[in-house]
Amino acid sequence: MKLNTYLYFDGQCAEAFDFYKSVFGGEYAVMQTFGDGPPEMGVSDAEKSRIMHVSLPIGGDVLMGSDTVSSHGEPAKPASSFAISVAPDSKEQADRIFPLLAEGGGVSMPLADTFWGAYFGMCKDQFGVHWMVNVDAGGQ
Repeated sequence: MKLNTYLYFDGQCAEAFDFYKSVFGGEYAVMQTFGDGPPEMGVSDAEKSRIMHVSLPIGGDVLMGSDTVSSHGEPAKPASSFAISVAPDSKEQADRIFPLLAEGGGVSMPLADTFWGAYFGMCKDQFGVHWMVNVDAGGQ
């Protein structure tokens, strides 16, 4: 079994995933707009450039997302009831990606050695997505 993260945006999905790609590297496995779908999807011409599905492999996991469109329900809203936890291989890798993720968002807990033995920090990115960066004690 595998569990992957799927994010919804209100017209910012392409921008957000270009940002995530710049932070984590890699190439898109899939990037489709609503304009790539069949006409019976009922998407307005104004929304056809929105992202229907994007898939970005990161390590052995996949970060996926899409934009919402008016014909398929209410717009996406930033959520504070979850965070994406990423486990870099080293403190150096954590020190590289954490400030990139936090830029334009904010830091709620700076990266630091913790009492439970990890190098850990929490932030929110410019799109309102919450992140936890955690390097286990063995990954130093």
